[in-house]
Amino acid sequence: MLFPTAVRRDPTIDLWMKNHPGPLGAIAQRWFDVMRGCGPDVTELLHDGHPTACIGEAAFAYVNAFTHHVDVGFFLGAELADPKDLLEGSGKFMRHVKFRPGLEPDATAVNALVAEAYADMQRYLASTR
Repeated sequence: MLFPTAVRRDPTIDLWMKNHPGPLGAIAQRWFDVMRGCGPDVTELLHDGHPTACIGEAAFAYVNAFTHHVDVGFFLGAELADPKDLLEGSGKFMRHVKFRPGLEPDATAVNALVAEAYADMQRYLASTR
């Protein structure tokens, strides 16, 4: 998915985070910070009401908070290696990892998924230039 309005740092995401306090907001903030830290080419925007991380205008990951859980999602998640079997979803492309306070999945494995999603999108973009 392409989002030409993505910017280096979107203030609406900081507002979204303020509006999601407590344990779920902390989980969302933690993982969005991981996405933001993937590289200097990461941009962001609020898409469909949730923080979305892009490379330029190409989305690679997002977070979303619900009543009892947080999703850390990947736009091309169906293509990611998932040795810990964390990814959920059955769509053609997207997958997510579900976080619940006190029942969080293996952080090392989720970090690897975020890094792989970022690297995969970088490779895809390089191949289209």
